[in-house]
Amino acid sequence: MPTAILTGQPVPGSSIESELRSLGFDVHLASGAADTETLLARAPGEERVAVVDARFVGHPHALRLGLTDPRFPLAAIPGAVTAQPAARQALTRAMARENSAGGGTVLAVESLADRITAALDADGADVHRPELGSLVAAVPADPQARNEARQAVAAVDDEAVRLKSAVKARDGFVTTFLISPYSRYIARWCARRGLTPNQVTTASLITALIAAGCAATGTRAGFVAAGVLLIASFVLDCTDGQLARYSLQYSTLGAWLDATFDRAKEYAYYAGLALGAARGGHDDVWALALGAMVLQTCRHVVDFSFNEANHDASANTSPTAALSDKLDSVGWTVWVRRMIVLPIGERWAMIAVLTALTTPRITFYALLIGCAFSATYTTAGRVLRSLTRKAVRTDRASKALADLADSGPLAEAAARGLRTAARRLPGFTAPAVALLGGAAVVATAALTDFGGPWPLVAAIVYVLTSALAVARPLKGALDWLVPPFFRAAEYLTVLVLAAKADVNGALPAAFGLVAAVAYHHYDTVYRIRGDAGAPPQWLVRTIGGHEGRTLVICVLAVLLTATQFKVALTVLAVAVALVVLVESIRFWVAAHKVGAPAVHDEGEPA
Repeated sequence: MPTAILTGQPVPGSSIESELRSLGFDVHLASGAADTETLLARAPGEERVAVVDARFVGHPHALRLGLTDPRFPLAAIPGAVTAQPAARQALTRAMARENSAGGGTVLAVESLADRITAALDADGADVHRPELGSLVAAVPADPQARNEARQAVAAVDDEAVRLKSAVKARDGFVTTFLISPYSRYIARWCARRGLTPNQVTTASLITALIAAGCAATGTRAGFVAAGVLLIASFVLDCTDGQLARYSLQYSTLGAWLDATFDRAKEYAYYAGLALGAARGGHDDVWALALGAMVLQTCRHVVDFSFNEANHDASANTSPTAALSDKLDSVGWTVWVRRMIVLPIGERWAMIAVLTALTTPRITFYALLIGCAFSATYTTAGRVLRSLTRKAVRTDRASKALADLADSGPLAEAAARGLRTAARRLPGFTAPAVALLGGAAVVATAALTDFGGPWPLVAAIVYVLTSALAVARPLKGALDWLVPPFFRAAEYLTVLVLAAKADVNGALPAAFGLVAAVAYHHYDTVYRIRGDAGAPPQWLVRTIGGHEGRTLVICVLAVLLTATQFKVALTVLAVAVALVVLVESIRFWVAAHKVGAPAVHDEGEPA
């Protein structure tokens, strides 16, 4: 149980002790700095500890924000400071210095908690101070100030502020106006019954899988039920994040589950629609389903790569970015621009409505057109920003892009031989050769007969161009395009060769293979975002890297018959899925058990 040390003389009528107990703290009273230091030393080292001024007046949610958020090792609000086990030593040093300076006497008017916070700041510690907004947190020095602080507390509805802050500050139109107005109350209902965000996340996944199963029936009733359940799944998807914010239940595992399950839900639903089309109308839309998954995954990789390349870059401004900021000041343009990028709320609402009212083929056509338009819009804007920026990118950003590239042993070996030559090439070389090499292998697969040797030749060229693209650090203005070009090349090669095989079951097998590989790529992103580093090299080498898998697929297409190729795709999909899932689950569960820093994923904008 976490420990709260209440310092100073208790104030008659104060509810601070009961409020701390309601937040889960074991409360101890200290008369002065020396007593506080003693109690601090006795507090369990593996638990959170807080020092709170007994004269504190404020909202319970202000205390909750300041003392219980698991994401920050050190945090403080006026009159209170807290440390998690990782920052306990820093708090102990600051406390010892304050005790020595104060001589262990009874506290004066100045708050010991605030003095400790100031000492932590002087030591260079990273002390988080939550945005309280209209919430009150104060240490009144006299009865008049205390009365004024209590009046300020009474003037603000603590619960209303807490509910409002449970909703993401920046979200899409559908989520903001059609879901969040009531999902926040579902989040509160869950919190009051002890449900966790991870349980709600799991419920959202199960609901979406049932929706996919309904779509797979191929009946109109099944399609209507699927649309309704998909919306219900999205409501729960919003609720889990709002529950995490409402109750401050953040965790590394929870952020990973939320992000991973979002992808699993959407792509499982695509598969359900494809199965339903085949059963209900004998319509084969697996190529459209796989195309939608490829397009959506590549959109996400563009988002991830651009953000990783620029989030810690210096001189990171441009006229395009300035124009975007100016447009954000005009209310209606904000919502138009958010809807244009077809974020998850808008996208799922469109899919649900079209599933219920039309056919899977029409649903996929609309999805592909909408996602292609939004991808063009966002990518063009980011290219313009990158070309007009004079940003200097860091080694960390370069490493992140190299990890996102997912180069295997073939590209790595060839890159070592090309390193010297690559340094003499123009800055646009990396994205240019990545694009040309990927386009060559996809076009060759599409324009030649299945079983011919030319896709294999193009795949060998692709290995060399991929090596050249990563032969030097990815710090160029457009080098963030390299990972999405690699993703598009690999996924589209699988799609095209499966379609060219023209045998029943090849495209579903290709869907499974791309889903397994895409999971690995998403897992890489979430590890980087959580500051956990990229997946281990043995995993990347075991599954071949993007260029190795592309080469293997082309070899199989040349050596095997169409039926054998379908079987090979299935086996490859199962093998890749088993390896990446087992390693991913092992890593994230282990990180959770050892107390990895809590993370809150706000979700993908697209």
